[in-house]
Formats: sequence, C-alpha cells, structure tokens
Amino acid sequence: MGTYVNPNNSAFQVALNSEIYIDKTELLSYTNKVLGSKEGLICNSRPRRFGKSITADMLVAYYSKGCDSKKMFEDCIISKKDSFLQHLNKYNVIRIDVQWCYTTARLAETTVSYIEENVLKELEEAFPDIVPDNIKSLPDALATINKVTGQKFIIIIDEWDSLIRDEAENTKVQDEYINLLRGLFKGSAPTEFLYLAYLTGILPIKKIKTQSALNNFDEFTMLDTDLLAQYVGFTENEVRDLCQKYNRNFDEVKRWYDGYLLKEEHIYNPKAVVSVMLRGNFKSYWSMTGTYESIIPLIEMDFDGLKEDIIRMLSGEAVEIDVSSYQNDMVTFKDKDDILTVLIHLGYLAYNEKKCTVFIPNEEIRSEFVKITKRRRWNELIELQLKSEELLCATLDLDSDIVAEIIEDIHANYVSVIQYNNENSLSSVLSIAYLSAMAYYFKPVRELPTGKGFADLVFLPKKEYPEYPALLIELKWNKSANTTIKQIKEKKYIKALESYSGSILLVGLNYDKKEKKHQCSIEKYS
Repeated sequence: MGTYVNPNNSAFQVALNSEIYIDKTELLSYTNKVLGSKEGLICNSRPRRFGKSITADMLVAYYSKGCDSKKMFEDCIISKKDSFLQHLNKYNVIRIDVQWCYTTARLAETTVSYIEENVLKELEEAFPDIVPDNIKSLPDALATINKVTGQKFIIIIDEWDSLIRDEAENTKVQDEYINLLRGLFKGSAPTEFLYLAYLTGILPIKKIKTQSALNNFDEFTMLDTDLLAQYVGFTENEVRDLCQKYNRNFDEVKRWYDGYLLKEEHIYNPKAVVSVMLRGNFKSYWSMTGTYESIIPLIEMDFDGLKEDIIRMLSGEAVEIDVSSYQNDMVTFKDKDDILTVLIHLGYLAYNEKKCTVFIPNEEIRSEFVKITKRRRWNELIELQLKSEELLCATLDLDSDIVAEIIEDIHANYVSVIQYNNENSLSSVLSIAYLSAMAYYFKPVRELPTGKGFADLVFLPKKEYPEYPALLIELKWNKSANTTIKQIKEKKYIKALESYSGSILLVGLNYDKKEKKHQCSIEKYS
C-alpha cells in the first residue's frame, strides 16, 4: 500500500462520509465489462466541480489490492451486480494526480520526472528484486514486472490535462508529458501490462496534426458523453429527490443549475446542487473555481462575432457551432468556434449535440457572463443595455407605443438585412430586446406548452423580485396586436402559469412584413 501504487480507500471514504453523497458506483459495472479489452482505455473529461476526483477515488477503492473495501461498498448499487466480488480489490492499481504532482514538484519542467521517480520507487518496494536499478522509465518498469510475474495493472490518472492547460505554451514539457502517456498506453507493449486505464480531466486528449496522440482511447466528453452521461453529474431525478429531502423548491433549483443536456439527460453540477441544498442560497458558486479568470482572455480575443454571440446567449438564444476543429489545448484557437468549444469543456457553455448549437446552460453561469461583460464594459452591450432597460420600463408601464418603437429600433440595428423578415430572427430579436430583464427575470422560456398551444416567450421573475410581473409575450405576423392578445386568451396560454401566484402582463406583438412595422398591445391579467 502506497501513495501511488496500490493505494488505500481512505479518499473515497471521505466522499461516503459527506452529508450528501449520490451513488455513482454503477459506473464500475461498465469498467468491469471492459477490463482487459480494447475498450478498457477510457478518457472521461468534464468541468471542474463535476466529481472527477471522487470518481477516481471510487475506482481506486474498488480495484486496489492495497485495501479491503467490501464493507465500504456493501450498501452501494455495485454490490448488487454479479461482477461485484469478482473484481473487488483484485488488481495492482497505480493512481496519479497530475495536479498534485505538478504542485509538489514545484516546476513544470520537473513534473514528469517527479511522477516517474516516485512511482518507480514504490514499484521497487512492491516488487523487490524485479525492477533493475538501471530502469528509469515507468513504462519499461511495468513491462518488466509483467514479463517476470505476469501481473497487470490498472492505471488511474486524475487531472491528466493539468500540464496541457497550465503549460500550454511550454512545448518541451508538453512533449515530455505526451511521450510518457504514449509509452504507458500506446502500441502493443502496454496491452500486455494493462487491464484498464482511466483518465479524468477537463480537456479531451490533445490533437496533434488532427490525429490524437492517444487515439486508442474511448473518449467521453461534454460534447459526447455517450453511455456515461448519468455519471457526469447529478441527474434530474437525483436532484428532485434531494429537493424533497432538503425542502428546496425544485423549479428554482432547475432554473439556477440545470442546463447540461447530455444524451437527452438533464445533468446538474454536483457542487452547486450540494451547496444550495446545504446552504439554501440560490447564487453562483462558479467563480470560486480556478477557471473563472482563465476564460476572460479567451473572450477578449473577440474573434469575429464572438461577443455578439455571447450577447445572444445571454438573452436566452442558442448559437450554431462547429466543434470539429478545436485542437484540445489552450493555445490553438483559430476562430470563435474554437473559443466556444473550449468554453463547453470548461462548463461555461452547454452543447446540444442534435442541433449542433451552444448555449448558456443556466442562471448560475449566466450571472458569471454578466459579471464579465460589466467588468469589461463591452461597447457592443452598453448601448443595447440602455435601450433594453428603456424597453422593460415601457413594458411595465404598459406603454405599448414606446415598446413597439424600441423593438423596431432593435430589430433594425441588431439583425442583418438578409434575415430581417425571418420568423426565427424576429423571435430572437425579442429575446435580445429584453436583455435587461435578465437582472430580474430568469432566462425566457420559449414555446412554453399551454392550454391549446405554445406561448412564444415567457419571463418569470426571480424570487427576490416579487414586485415584478411575469411576462407572457406572443408574436404574430401581418395581423394586429389586439388579435394577438385575443389569441392568448382564447387558447388559454395563461394556463402555463397557473402555478405562478404573482401578477402577469400579457404582451401581444405584431410585425407587418411589408411595412416593416411593429405594433404592440399590453394588458394586465386578472
């Protein structure tokens, strides 16, 4: 039993001791299934605060020969599986936390040698008289042990991409590190001494000349979690159960922390959910992480249209994206799609795989982007913000003429001529026009199911602003604003808000395509 070789299960015990622990041990059914196969090389990347280290600790506790974990897992899901006892604490495990090694080694240039030297030292203690003194390479040592004893290893690397992210421009360190990984996992020799490899970090495996340096790994990322989606974070059912236990409003939790759509599974950030359950404060816990400052220079690169896209996403829109060109590092950014893609991996944006669109997932992350725009005082946003505030005030004052005038102005100045009469474009204009409402309202709900159809946009106020009314906005073409209000009533769109107890404004908007004119009608609902 050592720090790196065959460690104990104490780290996972800390997770089990926590007040809130969600059982994700069913993941072990999958790793048991792929042991000793070509699918046994796994890289599972996800953002900070999504339980990467807990997963690594769980794998160590289950597989390591350095501990007895039967009692630890006896109440977990995995204990009910047929493969449970077959693989429990049966393997030589090497566990490396690259971030910890990087910090302890103190210099990036010595980190790789620090890892090899310390793991080799423990291997020599665990397998005396087998590893010759002249072997200085970790892959060589593992190959030698396998050749002499026939024993294989499970290698678990946490924060595997620390050097890729933090030393992005240090090519010497990058090359040395990639070569270590290549020696451990690439080619025919590693297949002889490996049962399983599990890498967890934020970024996917680095691409070199469009080919992965470790292209034999099965990758599970925030772009494509595949069958591991439910193990990335908390699922909606798990959050719903927690809300019931801790007497939290599920709808409020959903608005603040939902939004990561992985294989049609709604995934929540575990750290944020645990914090709101224990503290009861609905706020952003995101800027407490180390990635917050790192995204500001990315956005300030301001590739063509990047800031405009962020403004659209702030207003609740989704933006088309091509995720295929990003090189999985923190240096090679060719266009705004690359920036948006890395923001997905960092957890600041969410990805819709079916529609190939990117969006701000929830209120927590939206508040972080608002902080960035305020601190940097974007020129693109300041003028729009002023008009948007004027629009919101006019709406709340029931001044329909001013509302129509401002929307017409925003439509003319923030939408291209080509898309001017596009229905989706006009719907987007409404979201952008009410951007200032984001200070008091949650992200607008599009096409909310109602009594006999779908309301175009619904704004619900945050609970700290009970004096603000809900806004139910309906859009029509070449009719009249009064007709739009009439449809809201006839089709009982208000049923969508029957659980809402505050005041409601009905906003009907009509757009005359030929004249390019807007009309508005506003009524208080009683």
